Amino acid sequence: MSDCCLKGFKWGGTPCGKADKLAGRDCYVTGTNADVAILVLHDLYGWTFSNIRLLANHYAEEVNATVYVPDLFGGEVLSVEIINDQSRWGELNLPDFLKRNSKEIRTREIFECAQDLRTKHKKTGAIGFCFGGWGAFRLGAKDRSLVDCISVAHPTNLEKDEILNINVPVQIMAPEFDPMFTEELKVYSNQTIPTLGVPYDYQFFPGIEHAFAVRGNPKNPEEQKGLERAKNCAVFWFRQWLH
Repeated sequence: MSDCCLKGFKWGGTPCGKADKLAGRDCYVTGTNADVAILVLHDLYGWTFSNIRLLANHYAEEVNATVYVPDLFGGEVLSVEIINDQSRWGELNLPDFLKRNSKEIRTREIFECAQDLRTKHKKTGAIGFCFGGWGAFRLGAKDRSLVDCISVAHPTNLEKDEILNINVPVQIMAPEFDPMFTEELKVYSNQTIPTLGVPYDYQFFPGIEHAFAVRGNPKNPEEQKGLERAKNCAVFWFRQWLH
């Protein structure tokens, strides 16, 4: 995990969804489509962060879907006040936080959320940002049938085996500068996924840094264009595979 996973900007706007439960976990829900669902796997800022909820609102309206943002951290929420003050990052104790929220611990919960959606909706997709990226890939793996397509933006801790095992239409949104989704992983994805027989959409964002799609600075013209393009790319992808 890198410092880039903590940097970011809070957007304006007020989320218009509601608090609910998914697979017994706290969840933000927006949209009313009984047939189509999107599972949003959040980053380190957690399920309560307004940006992730605003994106969920956009997906619900523009894709015509019911969108779910479950809590993936067992009720724990990192302090946005501390996150936004780089001088205080030492107070977060990220190593212990990441141990409490390891892949081994959270994979089962992510699967349970997707399984719950399968009982409620005819078509389901997943999108993962940073921390949530590996979870989206695991949902779309060969030995699973938990989602119909996935999208990821600047995934963190994604492994080559997870890329190799993808078995559903997959979209990757990759910024040029990203110490987590490295050049090696970019090359591996673009060499490997086209051999797997699944639809693949690779979106490259030149001059843009990690976390832009969910925490980009709207006052920076290039980041504003990037975060808008990322939202539009995901909307088009889900429209194509969920409708």
